[in-house]
Amino acid sequence: MTGKIVKVSGPLIVAENMADCKMYDVVRVSDKRLIGEIIELRGDKASIQVYEETSGLGPGGEVVSTGAPLSVELGPGLMGGIYDGIQRPLPELIRISGDRIARGVDVPGLSHTQKWEFVPTVKKGDAVTAGDIIGTVQENEVIQHRIMIPCGVSGTIEDIREGSFTVDETVAAVKDKSGAVKQIAMLQKWGVRKGRPYREKLSPVMPMITGQRVIDTLFPVAKGGVAAVPGPFGSGKTVVQHQLAKWADADIIVYVGCGERGNEMTDVLNEFPHLKDPKTGYSLMKRTVLIANTSDMPVAAREASIYTGITIAEYFRDMGYNVAIMADSTSRWAEALREMSGRLEEMPGEEGYPAYLSSRLAEFYERAGVVKCLCGGERAGSVTAIGAVSPPGGDMSEPVSQATLRIVKVFWGLSSTLAYRRHFPAIDWLISYSLYADKMADWFNDHVAPDFAQYRAAMMRLLQEEANLDEIIRLVGIDALGPADRLTVETAKSIREDYLHQNAFHETDTYTSTAKQYKLLKLLVDFYNLGVAALNRGAELSDILKVKSREKIGRAKYIPEKDSAEIDAIGVELKAEMTELHS
Repeated sequence: MTGKIVKVSGPLIVAENMADCKMYDVVRVSDKRLIGEIIELRGDKASIQVYEETSGLGPGGEVVSTGAPLSVELGPGLMGGIYDGIQRPLPELIRISGDRIARGVDVPGLSHTQKWEFVPTVKKGDAVTAGDIIGTVQENEVIQHRIMIPCGVSGTIEDIREGSFTVDETVAAVKDKSGAVKQIAMLQKWGVRKGRPYREKLSPVMPMITGQRVIDTLFPVAKGGVAAVPGPFGSGKTVVQHQLAKWADADIIVYVGCGERGNEMTDVLNEFPHLKDPKTGYSLMKRTVLIANTSDMPVAAREASIYTGITIAEYFRDMGYNVAIMADSTSRWAEALREMSGRLEEMPGEEGYPAYLSSRLAEFYERAGVVKCLCGGERAGSVTAIGAVSPPGGDMSEPVSQATLRIVKVFWGLSSTLAYRRHFPAIDWLISYSLYADKMADWFNDHVAPDFAQYRAAMMRLLQEEANLDEIIRLVGIDALGPADRLTVETAKSIREDYLHQNAFHETDTYTSTAKQYKLLKLLVDFYNLGVAALNRGAELSDILKVKSREKIGRAKYIPEKDSAEIDAIGVELKAEMTELHS
């Protein structure tokens, strides 16, 4: 199908004679063969968002439809890949066109010449259905790529091969009920705007452990859950995302740098290959896919990058992996929607965003979840979606933040006040919440300690009481408080400084296991409980605050995991010192 350009408005072009095209078909624009996607059809005119620079285009230029939607290539070679918003590998683009990406460069997402060692897991005559694993490829030292029967294919294995193959070569043949034989290769293609099918969606009940104390203890996110990290400029959203990508106990990380500044994405690209994965001992890039579509790259591709990332995440979920996708940030993605909506001359909604902003956000987040995979067995996988939100001026009432809050179950609200005090992660414990916390309390009690939930509740209560007392302190001063309230304030201060504050760049403090989190949590709450008991026996508050073990509690978070018995020793010393007071 060939059309002609009649209008060019930045990344949006309008072409006529396109009546036979379908929504979201990919087209090639002009003799430069720029990549575009149809986003509106009116009569025989199609509005097309172009994923590349459109300067030099004008009326009369040719538009050719490919007849296929925007799709990604799925198969061996994805792991460790660095792509732009439409899955063009950036290292390959640099090799072809240098540091400045040339227009019209068409590069496949996967190498079609590299050979992979395919090991069958089924034999001739076996019955298979869509989603069944028929073989594996050891993609790198960390990830085993599982080759699956594509959707819509089922029958019996007619032929299965072992050896080295490219992603295009046939590795198996499946005969269906009618006797037709379907050739199976390791490469699958999937349209990014359509979620991959599954058999059943399950309720998330297991936490995704991140090693960040304020998250795991107070506001945990479930595997297969959805979370948002909103906050003003400079409050540490990107560092929180980086920490989650480094330390979360997901099998695979998909990191989408969507519209953020180029230097932030450069930090990720430079840092991740040199980071040692604590789970495997290899580079973190061995289990990471990076999608870089920064603020200086085409705005239309920014909108597509989110869908590219979630489709890759779903593909690995279907293999039975637990995947975490970080989107940094959905605000920039929403701004791309707003720009394209404006150029389409649609009726604007609040603050100029399109009226369908909420539904588009929901479409993205609902593709997360724990699912039973589409296969003959009981294989399950999960996608956990964590989106950063960058409200202008930290205004949480703006449309993107409000639409996100209506969808997500975990809200890690970043505070500029905490950030200015150099308290990081700057997650404000008074406004943040997790709707998974109560559901996962049993998991923490069973796998960490029987009284973990009880200690967590005690910590939250102390922080809330401190916030209430803070009003009194500002009015009449701390001297107006009684000894019990003074003890509450001092304990809450210790919780803030010695537990919730965590140094992302300290070798030991950057990650804390749940076992160590419990020990630190117990120390701080026991200090308060033993202090209250000592006050009731007539002890002086000054003596309680001067016990030697209190200083050791403050340094306990820097004790390495292998020496965690030292934390237990501090607890024994604390109990002995407190018991001696006015006994």
